[in-house]
Amino acid sequence: MNACKEVGVVFRLNSQLINGTSFPTEINIFDHIPFITYQNKPSNEFALTWKYVFDFSFSFIVVLLWMPIFVAIGLVIKLTSKGPIIFKQKRVGLYGREFYIYKFRTMMVDAEKLQAQYMSQNEMNGPVFKIKNDPRITKVGKFLRKTSLDELPQFFNVLKGDMSLVGPRPPIMKEVNQYKPWQLRRLSMRPGITCTWQIMPRRNSISFEEWMKLDLQYIDNWSLRQDILLTFKTVRAVIMGSGQ
Repeated sequence: MNACKEVGVVFRLNSQLINGTSFPTEINIFDHIPFITYQNKPSNEFALTWKYVFDFSFSFIVVLLWMPIFVAIGLVIKLTSKGPIIFKQKRVGLYGREFYIYKFRTMMVDAEKLQAQYMSQNEMNGPVFKIKNDPRITKVGKFLRKTSLDELPQFFNVLKGDMSLVGPRPPIMKEVNQYKPWQLRRLSMRPGITCTWQIMPRRNSISFEEWMKLDLQYIDNWSLRQDILLTFKTVRAVIMGSGQ
């Protein structure tokens, strides 16, 4: 290697250590010391910067243009059921950092405390809880969920930097505590309002493990183009009212 360096000849080394992984590898120099780096998440800083610009710009436009809709939904929720307009819940975001996610309230007050009564009806395997015709959901809440309008306040989460437009959905800590080690990698990207699972037909029939694999597939194949496509596919899904 030193002989090649002296005469300006490129030196290449075939290393079994590098060949032993499916993740992209690169050599980085820290304090004049070379390190092999395994990239198990997107590392294109230029593209990631544009992702942030797209997230912020799109969310700002939605909040600005849809403010009358925000106000109208808030009034309907306030007039039809007791409780706050906005539902606030602690979720797990990038690298396990906790933050409060915002949604329009679609359930009765103290719905989370009543969840234990319906655990036997859970239709999802794994740590996630979902049932059809959940009795805790209000009449207005059912419409908001069907049209995905209950998710609108999450654009404020994007503006705050807690979330992205597209990314793995943010779980609650109770779910994360039950993750298998390989499932924790979905926390290596900022959580999103929508994701691959979110636009799947009959998404609630997809197993929890398959959902996790879809998130990792999104991370491994991430591109800004894919984010833009998923964003507009989500808009189409909202218009068609495919939510549950």
